[in-house]
Amino acid sequence: MSTPYLIVGNAEAAIAYYQNVFGAELKVRLLMPDGKTAHAELHLPLDQKIMLGDEFPEMGFKSPLSLGGSPVSLYLRVADVDQVFAAGLAAGGQSQQEPTDQFDGDRRGSLIDPFGHSWLIASKMEDLSFDEMTRRFAALMNP
Repeated sequence: MSTPYLIVGNAEAAIAYYQNVFGAELKVRLLMPDGKTAHAELHLPLDQKIMLGDEFPEMGFKSPLSLGGSPVSLYLRVADVDQVFAAGLAAGGQSQQEPTDQFDGDRRGSLIDPFGHSWLIASKMEDLSFDEMTRRFAALMNP
């Protein structure tokens, strides 16, 4: 299992956002003498986790906000995508795509959190065979 490691401009606020929006549970937080977060580990529902830390530009650790964005999206499976998506927006996230039913059996939306990270938030609606997913994708690409 790989674990995303997020660099953020304000780890304390990011931890609070992920707890409030995603139901994250803070497991580890190591603070620098100046109060910045050197490392934090959060466990998310459905046996997922992320790690994060504050920016340390002098060490090359910069957040998406400092870099002008990120080409990476994080995929998060949740029980109720509509509820989590609404909570994410209410807490300061920006919508990239409202939750919609997808060809692959997910209901999925995407948002950018206040720290510049893009999240694909999804709930599994149907379990599909590979053949059915391929058929649906082909129909989507060739209406």
